[in-house]
Amino acid sequence: MPSVMLSAVLEEEPDLYEAFPPHVDPSGITILTDSPPGKKAPLKTFEELQPILQQGRKRELKLLIRENSWPINSPIRASLWPALCRQHQHGKSMLDGFYWDMVTQVFGTVELPDKPIMLPPFVEATHCLGYHLTRKGRAVADRVVSVLGYACPDITYSPSLYPITAALLHFMPEEECYHCMASLVASKEKMFITQTKLLNEVTWKTVMQIAKKHAKSAAQHLSRLSGAIGPERIYADWQWWILAALPFPHLVRVLDCFFHEGIKVFYRVALAILILFHKHSTNQNSEWYAEATKNGVDHAVDKFCRNMPASPTKLLRTAFSIRALSSQYISRVFIKTEMTLKSKQVITGSRLVRSRSSDNLPTSQSQVNIQMMSHTLTIRESPRSSHLALWFPFPNAVFSDQRQHSSDLRQKLFTLWSWLPVRITMYQPVLLYTTEEHGCSLTTFYVRVEHHEPTLLMIKTCNNEVFGAYCSTRWFERNQKDERGNRQAYFGTGETFLFSLYPERAKYPWVGCSIGADGKGEERVSHASELFMAADSKMITIGGGEGQAIWMDENIRFGKTDRCSTFNNPPLCPSGDFEIRVLEVYGFSGA
Repeated sequence: MPSVMLSAVLEEEPDLYEAFPPHVDPSGITILTDSPPGKKAPLKTFEELQPILQQGRKRELKLLIRENSWPINSPIRASLWPALCRQHQHGKSMLDGFYWDMVTQVFGTVELPDKPIMLPPFVEATHCLGYHLTRKGRAVADRVVSVLGYACPDITYSPSLYPITAALLHFMPEEECYHCMASLVASKEKMFITQTKLLNEVTWKTVMQIAKKHAKSAAQHLSRLSGAIGPERIYADWQWWILAALPFPHLVRVLDCFFHEGIKVFYRVALAILILFHKHSTNQNSEWYAEATKNGVDHAVDKFCRNMPASPTKLLRTAFSIRALSSQYISRVFIKTEMTLKSKQVITGSRLVRSRSSDNLPTSQSQVNIQMMSHTLTIRESPRSSHLALWFPFPNAVFSDQRQHSSDLRQKLFTLWSWLPVRITMYQPVLLYTTEEHGCSLTTFYVRVEHHEPTLLMIKTCNNEVFGAYCSTRWFERNQKDERGNRQAYFGTGETFLFSLYPERAKYPWVGCSIGADGKGEERVSHASELFMAADSKMITIGGGEGQAIWMDENIRFGKTDRCSTFNNPPLCPSGDFEIRVLEVYGFSGA
């Protein structure tokens, strides 16, 4: 009997690491079990989750992934992670062999080079985390990231991209890992990986903001312990609490949820870490309080994560039990922070300041989109009229140099494009409504436009002024009712802005952007400064408080413009009243 038992043990032992491919060294991986067998329902298999995934039952799938604490050596991730990532792919799926064609194009061979691969400049060398990859595994990760950099030239700064690639490689082969990363990078519906320095900064400031509201005691505790260095430096490392410091079994369980739900999972886990750190360091006799006072709270939080006292299940339970922390709220904080930072960097008065960073310059995809937009600005008065002259009049009645005027139009559109939120510039503009083709009626306007979000309105007056607004919220919101059943008068978010393209070129962002990303003085934004959009069967309004920035009548023929509290803008045309020659509304395909 003992020899039989010994034989069984010897046969079972290799199975502990069966889930990992050959380029992983499993000897350092700790396999945790959250609870003894029999206490919980059996863990779901991929075969049980697959139909839920295929039928698009996202909420049900979300809850199942959160609840099923698969051990790190479970074979499920080899199938589950690629399936979760494929949900987010944009456009046609990549054919088999596509990756290897790219490898050959970049390196000239599919053989792994002996010498180290030079990584793209968007990677941070200090954060090239390999976890438990072998030397060959690290070379594979280097190659995947290098090919991604070649395929996605718009990525300018993405320190989290390498660690997530390395984590994926623990459960799948190289080609599948690339397809997963390509899907996450190109995702339109959810954000997974920041790709510019601007957005990277927005994420840690977003964590700091939501912590102040949804982990208030923990945030105050962290602020007290931070002393002279200030809490900003602590929050700036928030992603590395998760990606670099958490034990690998904890990280893998976080990634189970992340690959389905997006970066909001990281936000919640970061808050959970703060809450648990607060719980374990409040007592001045605790080791974590002593660590924070001796070596600094940044080192204390990092060490706390590395020695995480909570199991993966408890960590996620803490993260997902934070009440009232909705995706919509996180998105609002993120957008406001992005707008604040971008307005500080890009706009000085009414002049566009070109940043040396490519964050605010049109990307290669943006330029394609602008060319497309300039092509669709076709406002046809007659076969003989030029659409360029119609939108932007020039001194000569007859063009002496059509190319010059076309260039001027595109320059104005480049300016407008640079004012859009970064994520929107990745989409293709689509003409939804034009008075030239669809008539002058609010009813038609709503039918064609109301379910699109965001939209871009461009107005040309009979006096040749060109101005408009970027509207962050769909016009259908005019029908929404509040808790009392009353239709809300105004709707929209602070991402909405006004612009003028001719004769002046200027952007007028929401006045709330000037308050600062730290939220200080938020109470000083009056209700009159948050009147973004309003509409009914008789009119459309953008901006309010002491006046209306843009007002149009039900026939989309006459309008007026005035200074308003929401944008603190001057009237967008000198007379204040205007007659509409053309109105065009653009949506963004895939947004």
